[in-house]
Amino acid sequence: MVSLKNSIVHFLKGTDWILLTLALIVSVFGTLMVYSAKLHTVTSGIPRDALVMVIAAGLGLVAAIIMSLIDHDIFCKLWVLWAVIGVGLMLLVMSPLGVAPPTRPDSQIWIKLGFFYFQPSELVKVLFVITFSTHLAKVKEDINKPLNILLLGIHALVPTLLVMKSGDDGSAAVFICIALAMIFMAGISWKYILAAVILVGAAIPLLWFKFFSDYQKQRFIVIVDPEAYPDVAYQQNRGITAICNGGFLGEGLFKGTYTQQGAVPVSESDMIFTVICEELGFVGGFAAFLLLLLIILRVVRDGRKSGDTAATFMGYGIAAMIAAQMIINIAMCLRVGPVIGITLPFFSAGGSSTLCLYIGLGLAFSAYRTTYNSKPKNFRVSRTATPFRV
Repeated sequence: MVSLKNSIVHFLKGTDWILLTLALIVSVFGTLMVYSAKLHTVTSGIPRDALVMVIAAGLGLVAAIIMSLIDHDIFCKLWVLWAVIGVGLMLLVMSPLGVAPPTRPDSQIWIKLGFFYFQPSELVKVLFVITFSTHLAKVKEDINKPLNILLLGIHALVPTLLVMKSGDDGSAAVFICIALAMIFMAGISWKYILAAVILVGAAIPLLWFKFFSDYQKQRFIVIVDPEAYPDVAYQQNRGITAICNGGFLGEGLFKGTYTQQGAVPVSESDMIFTVICEELGFVGGFAAFLLLLLIILRVVRDGRKSGDTAATFMGYGIAAMIAAQMIINIAMCLRVGPVIGITLPFFSAGGSSTLCLYIGLGLAFSAYRTTYNSKPKNFRVSRTATPFRV
């Protein structure tokens, strides 16, 4: 009986209750916004998208708690398994089993699993954070050796290119942001950063004229000239109108004029920030931003406090994933960035996104629990066979 009591006490003390509370608050907030965004589509009951978010958050919370009980060292030692699963999922989504969303017929990004759809790229982001953290932890002391930089670049390009091949350019952009943030925090030399900036600058004309489709070009053009392609700018123009309509305090929950008329396309997902701002005003939009920022900072804090190199990089990776999606989505809604189909973490409708975000938080919970009351150590992925060390 005493042993059971001690186990429960240890479990409770080893849980990051601040991060858990923040995640639950933002999930409730997001579900309410999705409920409001889809309220006009139902005559009774709960909109399906809101119900899916509740189920996904519940399953994700269970997964995160289970992950918190596993030493993050084990996740790193299984890097080969995660890499194989990640590549396998992306190949599977490009097979005949892959399905394109009704609103994006050119993007085969889902897998149909019985009565629901799963977006593998959401899980692959988390798996990539684990494998890339393991890689960085192994080569950190020699990260600026050219061969190590090359191998890190190849590591990042594999999932990025596979996701792009499936037609999910938005998720590909997030992979790039995750990799760049993690490499930067690992201490990459400024000469490589400068070289990368020059290379990207030189590649922009090539991408624009050789690789971007006319529709992709138009998405960028309407940022500065929305009247050039009014059909392309329609969604963002409607979103900005809804945001302005909310003012400082908003029109009230479930009372947004444009939201309740369904005037903003895909308002429950890509444009959920417009729903927040119209119904809850600037105050609501700022609250959503602040909650996500606090989660990002807490995840980084958990990773850094662990004292383990790999756990620290995992914290940076999960934080970068949430931050990149948040920035890209809000920029998209404010028409200072192109529409590329990126969800606002914990707020946008989508079971896959919500579930995998909690799985990502599970890594932070694991770092917090397994280092609770323990002395920091420099984790070097010891006794783990990898091809990364030069």
